[in-house]
Amino acid sequence: MKTTDKIREQLQENPVILYMKGTPNEPRCGFSAKAATVMKATGVPFAYVDVLASPLIMQALPEVSDFPTFPQLFIQGEIIGGSDIVEAMYANGELMPMLEAVEA
Repeated sequence: MKTTDKIREQLQENPVILYMKGTPNEPRCGFSAKAATVMKATGVPFAYVDVLASPLIMQALPEVSDFPTFPQLFIQGEIIGGSDIVEAMYANGELMPMLEAVEA
């Protein structure tokens, strides 16, 4: 299976997924830590992929998402953005309705 196909499969199987450096409990960069903290604060369950442990995914994901940096949050297969975008959307109230729509 090509790496891009694996990524598309992950996006299909996980309505909310965060591609990050490290894990939500042990992030390996400040931006990933910020995104994971926001996602935990929402209380909505989410999947994650540690791109440091999956270098092929780290290399191929920007090709799929057209987004160059990490972390990357996807909701229902759509790229939402990185830590600054996720943090801003949480702060201004845009993120929760998107996450609640997934759970409905």
